[in-house]
Amino acid sequence: MSSLPVPLSRFAFSSPPPKVRLVHAFDRPYENVVATARTCYSAKGIVTEDQASAKPDRRDAIAKSIYEAGHHTTFQHAHFQFSLENVSRQFLWTFLHSHPFYNSEQVSQRYVEMKKGNYAVPPMGAPEREIYERTARRQQDAYTRLGELLTPIAAERYFGLFPGRTRGDGRERFAGSVKKRAQEIARYVLPVATFSYLYHTVSGVTLFRYWRLCETMDAPAEQREVVGQMVAEVLRHDPLYATVLQDPLPLEETPEYAAFRALPPVRGTSREFRREFDEELGGRVSRLVDWKANNEEILASSVREVLGVPRAALSDDEAIRMVLDPSKNRILGETLTLTTHDKLSRALFHPNYTFRKKLSHTADSQDQRHRMTPASRPTLPAYLSEDPDYVVPMLVGDAPEAADLYRETMEETWQAIGELRSRGVADEFAAYLLPNAVAIRFTESADLLNLHHKFAMRLCYNAQEEIWRASLDEALQIREVNPRIGPWLLPPCTLRHFAEVRPVCPEGERFCGVVVWKQDQSEYTRVL
Repeated sequence: MSSLPVPLSRFAFSSPPPKVRLVHAFDRPYENVVATARTCYSAKGIVTEDQASAKPDRRDAIAKSIYEAGHHTTFQHAHFQFSLENVSRQFLWTFLHSHPFYNSEQVSQRYVEMKKGNYAVPPMGAPEREIYERTARRQQDAYTRLGELLTPIAAERYFGLFPGRTRGDGRERFAGSVKKRAQEIARYVLPVATFSYLYHTVSGVTLFRYWRLCETMDAPAEQREVVGQMVAEVLRHDPLYATVLQDPLPLEETPEYAAFRALPPVRGTSREFRREFDEELGGRVSRLVDWKANNEEILASSVREVLGVPRAALSDDEAIRMVLDPSKNRILGETLTLTTHDKLSRALFHPNYTFRKKLSHTADSQDQRHRMTPASRPTLPAYLSEDPDYVVPMLVGDAPEAADLYRETMEETWQAIGELRSRGVADEFAAYLLPNAVAIRFTESADLLNLHHKFAMRLCYNAQEEIWRASLDEALQIREVNPRIGPWLLPPCTLRHFAEVRPVCPEGERFCGVVVWKQDQSEYTRVL
């Protein structure tokens, strides 16, 4: 168990330190753990927190016993909401959002303009810090200039979708909407060091896991500092948690560290891995690489099991339509996702699909927020390449001056990262300069129920463009292998159209401008 009532900081970044504040929590979270545990075996009804605290020795013995035995559901009741400031996008992607058990609301780089100088500067010597900050400033200057260069083409396409908005002072009134479209693309050149601020909520057991693993790859210095502050805030609120808190697992004892120590150092393996992976994608953003052989049959039989009817009363085709056709399963037209609670819709848990995909760091930062479609995302060496390795988003290729600036910024960024590494700067710290555009390669699996929800969100034309393209790739490939399932993987407007829910588009004034619900999946295309 932890020897420190409050974690000590080893933070040495020269940028403003993270700010962590506990804003909401249970009044007596630790004693709630013991009260809930004792209630399981109470013949006299609910055990209260006052009763749990009456005998401190017994209380602590119970807490330690259930913690050490792995009976951690009692620690999930109490939740803690934190506000976080001055934390990097790299930290959020590699650690805070890389698991299913949390909730976050963070400032959007798509819709909020990023301020200059607002980035993490990890520890390094003065000459190296000059290289680092010069490069970060260049990236931020490129962000500003790209926004300017992309605005005309964004305006052309935006008003092409909404010609009525050009009337009168329409171009002025909707200039902000156009700017956001350009800004969304310009953000690809920003470093993953860029600061974010957010609310973040986790249970007690998730916080324990954070602290135990805070020194794992890829950003252990920032991870330990931020999580250390989170733990310190909770211990100030309820010092009794120190009774069960374990010390962090050293980086050297993690499986990733051991794996890299065991691998022979062969030059060029990273480049060979990328070539091999990209060839297997076959030109797609996401490629279907595995699926259950009997997806459709299992889905149909599961529907019959829920209803208690034989095949003679309900064929496979009818059963699949009953659960996936929104005109028959009106639950699919609800804005509030009810499929995990509805008995018939839970049959969608059984079909399963696995995809190999390649997204930018910034797109994957949104893709990973679909916590029930988990992926095996890479560790640092898999995306810290010697040569530029990045994704080019839409619009950039159609604006020659913007394309030149984008390419030059990427080349200069990788050159600076290479120089820092050659000067002995740790990979962990050099990686903070990587642009949002850096390519992330991974495998992702999902059951049909959660994949259906993801498509309903990400096939919307307002979704981030890379994830939209990946989702379309996936839906069309599922349609090929499971033709009775694939046609029902649809954006929200089309689901609502079939379910006869009005208005068809749930986005209100954010309507994308395309009557998607009148198109087949194979006809989907985006210009913005």
